[in-house]
Formats: sequence, C-alpha cells, structure tokens
Amino acid sequence: MGHEFKSTDEIEVPASVDDVWTAIATGPGIDSWFMGRNEVANGQVKMAFGGYEPTSEITASEPGRHFAYDSGKAPDGRFIAYEFLVEGREHSSTVLRMVTSGFLPGDDWADEFEAMTLGGALFRRTLLEYLTHFPGRTARPLTVFGPMIGDWDEAWKKLDVAIAAKLPDAVEFHRNEHTLGLRTDNGMYRFMRGFFGPVIAAHHVFGGDETEQDWQEFLDTTLGEQK
Repeated sequence: MGHEFKSTDEIEVPASVDDVWTAIATGPGIDSWFMGRNEVANGQVKMAFGGYEPTSEITASEPGRHFAYDSGKAPDGRFIAYEFLVEGREHSSTVLRMVTSGFLPGDDWADEFEAMTLGGALFRRTLLEYLTHFPGRTARPLTVFGPMIGDWDEAWKKLDVAIAAKLPDAVEFHRNEHTLGLRTDNGMYRFMRGFFGPVIAAHHVFGGDETEQDWQEFLDTTLGEQK
C-alpha cells in the first residue's frame, strides 16, 4: 500500500541570511548539523552516512532564498525531497521554512515513518541549535554505529549516566523516544535509535581532537554487553 507524506516546519533564528544559506546549501554547512558527510556540487547533493550514500538532484537553487533537492523515485516508488525557503527579517534574524515530502512503499511503512519523524525532529532542532549558537562555523561530523540494542529503556538509562560523566557541562537540547541531543561550547552530540537495531552516534564538533574511534569505544564500553 505505502504511505505518501509531507511535513512543513518553520523556525526563526538569530543568524544572517548568508549563514542560513551556507548551512542548508553547502557541503560544509550541511556537515555541521545534518547527517554524515555531504557534498553539494554539479547539481547534486551527495551524502555518506555509514553505508548509506544517496545522491539527490538539486531542483531549485536561488541563493539566499530557495534551495531544494530530490532523491528521485526508486522502482518501488520510494523517494524523499527537501525544500528550504529563506526570508530575512529585521535585527539580523532569518525565518527558515522547511518542507519534507516523500513516499514509503509497502504495508510495513508505519515503523519506518515513525523513525523518520522522530529523527527528523532531532535534525530540525540541531539546525536551530547550530544557527543560534554556532552560526558561520563549520563542524566536523563524527558518525559511529554502536552495538545492537535489545532493551532500549535500559540502554537510554546507561547512556544518560555515561554521558553525564563524559560531558558534564552539556546542555540537553532535544529528547524523544528515539533520539537525544546535547550541546557543549565545542559541539553537538546526538544519539539515535537506529532503524535496524544499533545505537548511532551522530555528532558535530567544532574543535578538539576527539575521533570516531573515541566514540566507538565509548558506545562499546557503555552498551557492549547488549550485542
């Protein structure tokens, strides 16, 4: 049967139109708040997030105003499209309208749609945090796939304790059933319930020398017994 969806969200941020445009329409900008590593070139947006490496075609690009890209339809009808509308306001603030649309095939679309919805809420909030606290800066994305989780309630409890010890000054900026987002002076740290079972760390750091291996060891030590 499948499911067609469309959602619209709007945020106002204390950032310039140029900073917002850089965040949504350039590779380094997208790297600083979305998922994995991204490249915007030759009419395409390319992402690398673990083994997930989609390429989308840019369908609109009006600098400072309108940016959109679309994955194109797969044989089963699956697609996802993103659209961003930018409007400058007085006092150096900017309104950003975001539209996400697509189609999920099959009769078992509900679980995937739930995961997509909860994950999307984290990404939008991360963008708000980025443009509020780190405008104009470029983050280094760190992506780690951790252990498979059997009991998520227990896993979140263990993560909360371990994160409090590792990042004692972090401010929690987002939490729902599938995701957790925290901010420090030097980065944004996010943990997600992977759709197929693993815990995923998808961080954005603006300084320091921490590595993906550091966070792999953290996840394995904290949750490794759940493999």
